Amino acid sequence: MSIPIKGRGTSALPPGRFQKQVVERDASAAQPVEGGDDPLPPRVVTSVQPELARSIITRNQSPDLPFEQSINPYRGCEHGCIYCFARPSHAYVDLSPGLDFETKLFYKRDAAALLEAELARPGYRCRPIMLGTNTDPYQPIEREFAVTRSLLEVLWRCRHPVDILTKGAWLERDIDLIGAMAREGLARVTLSLPTLDVGLKRILEPRAASPQARLRLLRQLHQAGVPTGVLVAPIIPAITDTELEAVLEAAVAAGADSAGYVFLRLPHEVAGLFRDWLEQHFPDRAAHVMSLVRAARGGRDNDSRFGQRMTGQGVWVDLLRQRFHLACRRLNLNVERQHSLDCTQFIPPKRTERGGPQLSLEL
Repeated sequence: MSIPIKGRGTSALPPGRFQKQVVERDASAAQPVEGGDDPLPPRVVTSVQPELARSIITRNQSPDLPFEQSINPYRGCEHGCIYCFARPSHAYVDLSPGLDFETKLFYKRDAAALLEAELARPGYRCRPIMLGTNTDPYQPIEREFAVTRSLLEVLWRCRHPVDILTKGAWLERDIDLIGAMAREGLARVTLSLPTLDVGLKRILEPRAASPQARLRLLRQLHQAGVPTGVLVAPIIPAITDTELEAVLEAAVAAGADSAGYVFLRLPHEVAGLFRDWLEQHFPDRAAHVMSLVRAARGGRDNDSRFGQRMTGQGVWVDLLRQRFHLACRRLNLNVERQHSLDCTQFIPPKRTERGGPQLSLEL
């Protein structure tokens, strides 16, 4: 079991599945406490590097996801959510899905220019773009790098619809822009909210906004005329599942009119990281939690099959699904899909002779 680091989801550094060399953390790196034998947990700072991406829009072919196109402004996420299904993506750059995922981050410096170039292509077909599918577009480093803001400015200029999924309070900075887009039927926001318990949030999602901050953000968005929803994700059996109805009620009180949920996913290296987290914070029920997870995943830690990976299967999952639908009916959530985004207003950027977007002559 790894030594916890304050403000981080994990201190473990499991190798990515493509790594040929394995690095082990030296336990002696912990700093000794004066007058005592117990070491202080090591401190790890966040590093950020530019990523030279060649394209920016990812096309989705999964029938489990309600969007065709998405953009991830960042690789890695400082929120440090222990359950994050995107952690294994760090293996593609030879970094650990553990501590590296939340401390060694990358930002797509040319994201706005790449987006404008893709939107200017003759064969581009306008469909809503989702921000926040793999890593959070409003994680703390957005304050400095503003990649998400630059993308929204391009989308607004081109009258292109956008869906945003986040748990980051930094979205508040962009309510002016998102509100203007929403009034034209071009923007919608969903807040991820797995728990209302501040103490649980602190160890589950160390650097994400508090539940109360997210609910305030929902109210602000609602007041600005932005269609809002809540995603109760992930639902962790024997830890967060009892809060399902309370989270939905709080979200409705803040102005949400749609809701969804996702059952805990543990792909690749995430399973080991999550078990380590359970042993640290919930040793009394760790075995029970994993038994419920495996029961919902056909006896395995994870089931990646389409149609199963988001919801699971079995009696426990069926009861969860019934609870969700009953709560939505009682709270008038998901009554109708009245907030479909408008793709008819799209104005492609002007193209130059070389095929890229035409630059403005304004100073």
